[in-house]
Amino acid sequence: MPRRPLVSSAFWALVCWLAAAPAWPLAQAGNGETSPDDPPPQPRPPASVTVQDVPNDNGNAVRIVWTASPDELSDSALSPVKGYQLSRRIHDEEGGANGPETTIAAVAGGVYEFLDSTVERGKPYVYRVRPLIAPGTPAEQFIESAPAQALQNWIRTDRIVFGILLAAVCGMILFFMAQARKGTPLKLREIAGLKAVDEAVGRAVEMGRPCLFSLGSQDINDIQVVAGLSLLSRVVRTAAEFGARVIVPTSRSLVMTAAREAVQSAYLAAGRPDEYDEDQVYYLTDEQFGYVAAVTGTMMRDRPAACFYFGPFYAESLIFAETGNSIGAIQIAGTAEPAQLPFFVAACDYALLGEEFFAASAYLSGEPQQLGSVKGQDYAKLMVAALLLVGCALSTFAQFDNRAQGWLAAYQKTVLGREAD
Repeated sequence: MPRRPLVSSAFWALVCWLAAAPAWPLAQAGNGETSPDDPPPQPRPPASVTVQDVPNDNGNAVRIVWTASPDELSDSALSPVKGYQLSRRIHDEEGGANGPETTIAAVAGGVYEFLDSTVERGKPYVYRVRPLIAPGTPAEQFIESAPAQALQNWIRTDRIVFGILLAAVCGMILFFMAQARKGTPLKLREIAGLKAVDEAVGRAVEMGRPCLFSLGSQDINDIQVVAGLSLLSRVVRTAAEFGARVIVPTSRSLVMTAAREAVQSAYLAAGRPDEYDEDQVYYLTDEQFGYVAAVTGTMMRDRPAACFYFGPFYAESLIFAETGNSIGAIQIAGTAEPAQLPFFVAACDYALLGEEFFAASAYLSGEPQQLGSVKGQDYAKLMVAALLLVGCALSTFAQFDNRAQGWLAAYQKTVLGREAD
């Protein structure tokens, strides 16, 4: 049998190999291997997602928490998951999540929590979390949460300590008010300016000159004016008993009306209603410096022996005090304006500082309700001062001892209701 040429067999083998070569990539792709022309693989979504209501808020925020995608790698450069996209839809109990889907945020990889503070209170939402293949390119697959809604909290658990402190303060005030009603003597710190009222009025009687009382340049809606009216009653009653005249110029018509009522009641309480003259309480002007000019003019003409300034004062405080000092009057002042207190302290004989001004009515009247309130507030201030001292001590020790840092953090969270800095 003749033998076939070797060259012919090799030639046909080469032809068959070249013909089959273009089909190899397709065969490899069919076996599950990746082709360069194929799109990148879709990463799988997280296994679970939960939506939690944020506690101690007004019902306008929820927290979304999810697990990592099974395809996310610790190395962000090699990981197919570049982050997560969050979206939400309004949930209708009848039709399900039928509202339009709104993208609310995109977070980086490795972040598995987001606070949504743009929700409406009481409205249920469904959230979806998708892996990001690239920034702005979410995967098709997603995980969807159960319907959840933000609720308003009626009790803030992080403010319970404040509630306890408030209850303690109110309890102390009520306790001392009850003690005062029973007749138990409550000792209050003496205020030198109030003890000097009798001395100032007596000096005016001896010199045969009037007293002047100013309630400031504000209207009756200012609490300092209301406190000043209580002191006006006390001063006028003392003056009526001693036989002195009190001039009360006002800068508001309503203040004039209230002052006239207070003065008339003071004369009635002193047993001398016939000596009341409504013209001794009069209105000048609403304009601040017009009022100042009129009052200082009265001071220079009538030269009162005692001047009382109780109320809200501003730029006129030093003008009044210097004018009264120039005529040799004994001056007693009180205001709650911190910027004006230095002028009264420097130019007046006596000054009621801040809260002493408001406590003066209780000090002078001796009413059980007012005395108990002031006494209870004094003990509340002691309690607050003790808390401040404890906080300062913990803050100091925390600089040297790590254990004290934990104590300080717990103290701030419990007492102040906030996390440590």
